[in-house]
Amino acid sequence: MLTTMVGLSTVWRCFLPILVAFYSVYYWQLISSCHYYSSDAVLKGKTVIITGANSGIGKVTALDLARRGARVILACRNLQKAEDATKEIKTRTGNSEVVVRHLDLASLQSVREFASKIVESEDRLDILINNAGIAFAKEGDVTKDSFHAIFGTNHFAHFLLTNLLLDLLKKSAPSRVVTVSSIGHRWVSVPLDFTREDPSGQSPVLYPYLKDYFLSKLANVLFSRELARRLESTDVTSVSLHPGMIYTPIWSHMSRDWITSVYHFFSLPFFWLFFIDEEAGAQTTLYFALDGAL
Repeated sequence: MLTTMVGLSTVWRCFLPILVAFYSVYYWQLISSCHYYSSDAVLKGKTVIITGANSGIGKVTALDLARRGARVILACRNLQKAEDATKEIKTRTGNSEVVVRHLDLASLQSVREFASKIVESEDRLDILINNAGIAFAKEGDVTKDSFHAIFGTNHFAHFLLTNLLLDLLKKSAPSRVVTVSSIGHRWVSVPLDFTREDPSGQSPVLYPYLKDYFLSKLANVLFSRELARRLESTDVTSVSLHPGMIYTPIWSHMSRDWITSVYHFFSLPFFWLFFIDEEAGAQTTLYFALDGAL
């Protein structure tokens, strides 16, 4: 037994430097491949709405746009976290035009109320960033409108929000709609099934086959493309993007039962080692929000 332990110790001492060297090369390539968007664009007099801007890449995006002088509206469900983020952004940028508006994407009524208040209170909307999203949900989790929690939040809510704000975007043109999607949309192997009710009658969920994260991201892409086609004759741009594999708070919602909790626990080192950080992850959003003249 002692001989075996000594042997394993020797092997570990030999391979550890190799592993460290390999990871160092990988990490250098990862960091060097992250292109940080540099632009001298000034957004004074412009208004931006970012959903889910109280944390993750949404918060980083809000911070950058606030530095450029934009009026930034953080559209968030958790008002306390949003207020905390707003205070931090104001302190770091000196921009007092950073405000919070309540928006619960799990409720289409909340979406309508939010959009109505924006139309009433804002003279313009130059950039709408559909950023918020969830990747994990418990079995049976639904929105207040009986959509599956993931698809309802990630797609249906942003679909409605964008359409309700479209007139204001057109009025403010040139303007943009930037939708944060995922490369995971490529991994969808089945068509989107828009069957409205469960044929078996056992599930009260509307559109029971639209419940997968990757399906919701595919819907984001398709919506963004169709919107771009319909807005071709206007000066409103619609784009969707993959921000990269990012270590953000979205992974904290992974622990839904003991199996995923264990998986999450053992996955954390992997996320930390191999995923990019939030600042790097926000760069693609910033590029599409700012590149070229607004």
